[in-house]
Amino acid sequence: MKHIGEFKQKLLKINNQVNQNLYGRGLVWQKIDIIEDRIIIVAENIRIPVLAKIDDKNAFTTRLMDLALLNEFKIRLREEFENNFPYKIKSVMKDYDPKAQLAATIIILENPLEI
Repeated sequence: MKHIGEFKQKLLKINNQVNQNLYGRGLVWQKIDIIEDRIIIVAENIRIPVLAKIDDKNAFTTRLMDLALLNEFKIRLREEFENNFPYKIKSVMKDYDPKAQLAATIIILENPLEI
């Protein structure tokens, strides 16, 4: 990878693909920032219809489902990242705000990104 822009585009494509495979749909938009060993991705997701229908009636259950999906997402994103880039991940953190339909993903690498 010769350029940071190329790296970002490839990572955003991977992030969108993992969303499509797990949630059955892609992202509305996403933005990436890189600071040394930290990669921050903020994205707008469309709420899964079945979870949106029960959010108001049973928020606890939908939050548990969200957490299970977020954990699976982190596993898949780590795998795809490490299969596509020569960098090792120390940690992947992700949270989702169902009201705003925004997700934030933080990838912390073993070493600072050098491109």
